[in-house]
Amino acid sequence: MRFDCREDQMVSISDVAEDAGVSASTVSYVLSGKRSISADTQRRVEASIRRLNYHPHAGARALASSRTNVLALVMPLRTDIHMPAMMRFVTSVVTTARRHDYDVLLLTSDEGPAGLRRVANSAMADAFLVMEVQSDDPRIPVLRELSRPSVLIGVPDDPGELPCVDLDFAAAAKRCVAELADAGHTDIGLIGSPPVVYERGTSFAGRFLRGFQEATRGLNAVMRSCAPDYEAVGRCLDELFAENPEVTGLVVHNEAALGSVLAELRNRGRHMPDEISLVAVGQDTAAHREVPLTTVPLPTEDMVRIAVELAMRALQGSSTPETRLLTPQISPGKSVAPRR
Repeated sequence: MRFDCREDQMVSISDVAEDAGVSASTVSYVLSGKRSISADTQRRVEASIRRLNYHPHAGARALASSRTNVLALVMPLRTDIHMPAMMRFVTSVVTTARRHDYDVLLLTSDEGPAGLRRVANSAMADAFLVMEVQSDDPRIPVLRELSRPSVLIGVPDDPGELPCVDLDFAAAAKRCVAELADAGHTDIGLIGSPPVVYERGTSFAGRFLRGFQEATRGLNAVMRSCAPDYEAVGRCLDELFAENPEVTGLVVHNEAALGSVLAELRNRGRHMPDEISLVAVGQDTAAHREVPLTTVPLPTEDMVRIAVELAMRALQGSSTPETRLLTPQISPGKSVAPRR
């Protein structure tokens, strides 16, 4: 056996074969599983693979198995995207894919259906994970036609046979309103997503808005779409309190604008939770806040884990059409108090 392989040398299948005392074809069969190999031989080959830190060449592996072991994450980077939230998804997808021995191809250009066809025709990836899903998404018909599996992180109006996973945003809105209503707040405002998000028909924003409208029937509700810059937040709050000066409860479904909303409320003397109570959707990473926020966190890791598992199941030929909506949870803070 040979143990002198340096880490910076390219280890070949022949090196593994020599180390294990078998033929190169036997190593190939162990890797591909295309032939039955004795348990003892398989253990020796696997031990040599670990010892030499051998990684099959991606191109050769794809030719041998018709697989690339790559997932394509379709995530258009638009100007209205909140990058910290998106990067949490990217990190989680990469980490989860590696557990299945998969790498990730990140597609950030807003190419729409043409981009999907380009990647599918080039055989660069085995399956697609698609984000930023619209209610009437023009990519859906193309995804249905592709020979490669697709999983949506988001729910369009008509997913057909495409599997989907997402937070139940309508239920999340109702959970936010209930948290405020249970504290006696009857005048409730919503700081929603940027206008372009609604104009584009982004699914999660529309579902949250509908849930909020349903939950506030019988209450005094006012809603404003808000761009994330500080001046826009100021105008949004001006309009909201002008329409209903009695608002004492706020729901913020705009993670990018949250910091500005908190700062502007403080500047106006509307202190939490005495003058105003607030529930935010998304990750509140500012542990140093003077008033820890009550939030409905976005279950990023759970959503990604389910999406990758659905993709793996589809690659194994056992996929079934399903939509998985995750139940929203409240993370209690100190930003909600009984109405004075």
